[in-house]
Amino acid sequence: MLYLASRSPRRHALLHEAGIAFQFVDVSVDESVDAGTLPEAAVCLLAERKARAGAQLLPPTPSGLVLGADTLVALGDDILGKPRDRADARRMLGLLSGRRHRVLTGVSILDPCSGRARTEHACTFVEMRSLTQSEIADYTDSGESDDKAGAYAIQERGDRFVTRIEGAWDNVVGLPVQLVRKLLHEVGAA
Repeated sequence: MLYLASRSPRRHALLHEAGIAFQFVDVSVDESVDAGTLPEAAVCLLAERKARAGAQLLPPTPSGLVLGADTLVALGDDILGKPRDRADARRMLGLLSGRRHRVLTGVSILDPCSGRARTEHACTFVEMRSLTQSEIADYTDSGESDDKAGAYAIQERGDRFVTRIEGAWDNVVGLPVQLVRKLLHEVGAA
């Protein structure tokens, strides 16, 4: 059995579409990282933190594995996570406007019995066209930027701002399924 330690409906949908059976474990974790933490390290740390939090909610002798994931946007070494509010979302989109950035997703597969985790990240490069202040305001006022890393959702209306991606589209949505399959295979579960 695979337990998904995530509230994200996007991750649920991606696993369903990939035909990977799972059960949902509702976790809430502190998503802060120490200042100066590089984005690649941050997503791995947060993915494993979520997997460990999910394992704590399972029965004492669970059978199966826990999948934790975390996605963020990186502009250089600067991390753009989920916006605090609409003003923060407008700030993030202003930073991304007309620029190339990285979308990183950490994936952690945890064996709750041994406590061992296998954690890696995927990276997709995204180019965004230049946005007007009006476009940014309209988009953030729609609420679509709420609770989205980098304040946009490529699987929704945010795709109209994107001119090019290099890498996996599902990574930008929030779960690189190929990496999930790879890690499950490496731990002997696929």
